[in-house]
Amino acid sequence: MAESGGARLEAIWLKSEKLSPMRPVSEATLVAGQGLEANADRGGYRQVTLLDAGAWEVATREVGVELSPDARRANLLVRGVDFRDTADRVLRIAGCRIRIRGETLPCERMEAAAAGLKAALAPDWRGGAYGMVLEGGPLALGDAVAWEF
Repeated sequence: MAESGGARLEAIWLKSEKLSPMRPVSEATLVAGQGLEANADRGGYRQVTLLDAGAWEVATREVGVELSPDARRANLLVRGVDFRDTADRVLRIAGCRIRIRGETLPCERMEAAAAGLKAALAPDWRGGAYGMVLEGGPLALGDAVAWEF
């Protein structure tokens, strides 16, 4: 589990409305209690969704496909963060703080993207996590990511 130094933010995606395509951006703003500014899904317990690039790569390799991680439809792609069993932990990205509320369970859209992908994402929270924004602020590609203790 990445606790310091090496974990980074690799991608940010926004969507303008439910089911619309994910739009990559190089920077964005997290808003406390809401989620990503200009993103369709905001509020509640699922203010932002996160995916670890390494977990995605393991799952797609198991299925034998090369598929961009934007197919997962998460908001933030990080590298070096093991989300397994992290409910109620706080993740810091740059100056922002996100309380992980639970696992983002893989859905039928993953099976439509590649046969077997839903099952490959199921173990060990490979499908990512969702959380609530405790402290907002700017995010940019390359920002440091670490768990709070």
